[in-house]
Amino acid sequence: MGKTCAELFAGIDCTIIGNADDEVGGIAYRSDRVQPGDAFFCIVGFTADGHSFAQDAIDRGAKVLVVERKVYLADATDVTEVVVKDTRKAMAVAAANFYDHPSAGIALVGVTGTNGKTTTTYLVEHIARVAGKRTGVVGTVGICIGDVREKSEHTTPESPDLQRLFARMRDAHCDTVAMEVSSHALDLERTWGTRFAVTAFSNLTQDHLDYHHTFEAYFEAKARLFSKDYPAKRVICIDDKWGKELLRRCSVAEDSVVTTGFDPSAQIHPADVAYAPTHTSLALDVRGSRYAFDYPLVGRFNVENVMCAFGIGLQLGIPPEVIVEALEEAPQIPGRLERVSAVCDGGVSVFVDYAHTPDALEKALSSIMALTPGRTICVFGCGGDRDASKRPIMGKAALAADRAIVTSDNPRTEDPRAIIEDVVSGMGAGAGRFEVEPDRRRAIARAVALACPGDSVLIAGKGHEDYQLVGDRVLSFDDRVVAAEELERAFGSDAAGVRAGFDGLAGDGEKPAEEGR
Repeated sequence: MGKTCAELFAGIDCTIIGNADDEVGGIAYRSDRVQPGDAFFCIVGFTADGHSFAQDAIDRGAKVLVVERKVYLADATDVTEVVVKDTRKAMAVAAANFYDHPSAGIALVGVTGTNGKTTTTYLVEHIARVAGKRTGVVGTVGICIGDVREKSEHTTPESPDLQRLFARMRDAHCDTVAMEVSSHALDLERTWGTRFAVTAFSNLTQDHLDYHHTFEAYFEAKARLFSKDYPAKRVICIDDKWGKELLRRCSVAEDSVVTTGFDPSAQIHPADVAYAPTHTSLALDVRGSRYAFDYPLVGRFNVENVMCAFGIGLQLGIPPEVIVEALEEAPQIPGRLERVSAVCDGGVSVFVDYAHTPDALEKALSSIMALTPGRTICVFGCGGDRDASKRPIMGKAALAADRAIVTSDNPRTEDPRAIIEDVVSGMGAGAGRFEVEPDRRRAIARAVALACPGDSVLIAGKGHEDYQLVGDRVLSFDDRVVAAEELERAFGSDAAGVRAGFDGLAGDGEKPAEEGR
């Protein structure tokens, strides 16, 4: 499949220097991935300028260079240059053109917000399946095309990868696709040129301020998905001021909006909720009609996700009775308040959750504490090379637990102990109620050792991830697997000896454990 330059750049304000009838065989934005016949887009990034790699792209066989300024290179006489104002936007539109606008043939749902995106997209997929649709999912946990599951590198892929993915979904006859849309993706034009049937907003809490710098800039990035740039039906949670502002804007634009929230003025809001360790009983007021049902997810924040998914289902034209039927059999979302299964657990409940923002950690702890007859122990850390300003706030949030263990998350290129020091700086009010263990496995083992029957352990921050990023290494590490192993060690046939050994770990204060390091 190929497109001429004229076809590829249709609808893009550009100047073609060369042959507009040249056929392009593919789209590349990294010179080391250029294939002969590709168009190479010179993306101006934060640390590198793609124009500097133009010669490398030509040497690898690129036939077309897409640039924001004229480049003068050796041996480029047969190369067509296309000059555009913004190579990122141009690449997104060109990618949609190249794959014949695949999102137009799919009922595409875009979900944005700080927390809840993954759970909501999985719930929407499940609802659509029960309604008889062939479905797809794009997001943090991975990619689903029908029954095929794949891993993903980004929450929202780069535009050529995203449009190629949509084309695969279209060709696999997917009817409905639910996608997480990150603020980065919106700001970096990854979704530009994509057509949405429904866009939904969950909430806005502190995250990514290392990138956006201010809450206002963070919000405006999210808000783009609800602007005239992305016409669609809307679902908006109005429990925070950001959702209320989105509602105001969409109302002015006369968009079709379904509002959700605990706020009783929301079109979908709870009339009654009862929380249990294994499920939630919910009576929803949906535009004046009441629907009562149980679903196998726990916690207040999952009520928010269920309401959002309900609203999306309505906007997709799915009858409320079908939505209720689907939610009653809702799937466990990987790494989202996922209970660890072990042959021997000693009466201790261990949950793994992706919570990596202060708000998400607070909500996860609140949900677990409401279901726990004993104490709640929290194991958590913060990622490196990410928003450092939230670290002390995360530490403070963790003090809601009866006991907290600060450990390493994905330190990336930062010193894990320096990250931990940032976290601990916010925990001054909890002296004697937390400790530090930089080794994540030992931290999980310590939490299990501290737990008694009836207690719960929350392991937060990594959720579904089966790796740990340390420097330039990707280490195999899955909180769910490690926790199951440690439960078995602590409460299996040799439990007494193992637990005696664990009692020596880390101590009762805040001094980092040094054994074996």
